[in-house]
Amino acid sequence: MTTFADLGVDQDIVDVLAAKGIIDAFPIQEQTIPLGLPGQDIIGQAKTGTGKTFGFGIPVVQRLGPNPEPGVKALIVVPTRELCVQVFEDIDMLTSNRATSVVAIYGGKAYEGQIDQLKAGAQIVVGTPGRLIDLNNQRLLDLSHAKEVVLDEADKMLDLGFLPDIEKIFQKVPAVRHTQLFSATMPGPIVALARRFMTSPIHIRATDPDEGLTQANIKHLVYRAHSLDKDEIIARILQADGRGKTVVFTRTKRAAPPGRGAPRGGGPGGGGAGSFGRAPPRHGWSVRNRRPGWAGCHRPACSRPAPGCRRRSSATSHRRSST
Repeated sequence: MTTFADLGVDQDIVDVLAAKGIIDAFPIQEQTIPLGLPGQDIIGQAKTGTGKTFGFGIPVVQRLGPNPEPGVKALIVVPTRELCVQVFEDIDMLTSNRATSVVAIYGGKAYEGQIDQLKAGAQIVVGTPGRLIDLNNQRLLDLSHAKEVVLDEADKMLDLGFLPDIEKIFQKVPAVRHTQLFSATMPGPIVALARRFMTSPIHIRATDPDEGLTQANIKHLVYRAHSLDKDEIIARILQADGRGKTVVFTRTKRAAPPGRGAPRGGGPGGGGAGSFGRAPPRHGWSVRNRRPGWAGCHRPACSRPAPGCRRRSSATSHRRSST
């Protein structure tokens, strides 16, 4: 196995990683870090969960130096707020022994805190396209000195329709820069984007062509269930012995109300709004323990049953039968 020290990573970064128990580099890191450190443009093709965040993050942090000047010097663009927070935490960890400041810029959160961090001189920005363009148009985010640019999950950005926004962002950054692009797949529009905005990039593929789009070391279990039984199933999974950190993905925000499926009383599931990173709505959902599938409004004085509530469905069917 190759260690990060063997790849030429600065000792302070090696020490931070070692403190977290991270000693050996993953294959994508072994290939990208030695090329990224001197400033070679890179197209990294790797699946989620292969360690590509450190693959592009370590060169970005190290190339800025231990004490960079205030102002945005590096820009990391990601497609979703969840990935934004994850990448921000990893990059912030890498800079913990340096004077470098990192800020996460994404929608769905108040502007004030993000603007204050930018005004304080944050050097690395991790953000989603919409909020980045918004702040740039307000002249609150200056990208004219961002000589380190990273596009993470580029194919996901294409799926979400962010490609025009990415082109706008590239028009805001310096023409001479170090650019890294990471993507699980390489559809035509992403290849065209790389040819247009990158300089002689080296394409690195750290995946097995015979594997699927997910890591082989991830165990998959599928439970087929009626929609009214999902809350109870999630609750039982969250109460399982030995369950570690858990992320629950849903197709829409409405399907992920605060505390859904969490054990009552803030048990192992974590409960509450923090489980899904959203504040409790005024008219929200709660899962009652009286019987599976019973859902209603949080407000005890509210006479309106929540949408999809069995109580309302029963009342509706009763009225129909009586007529």
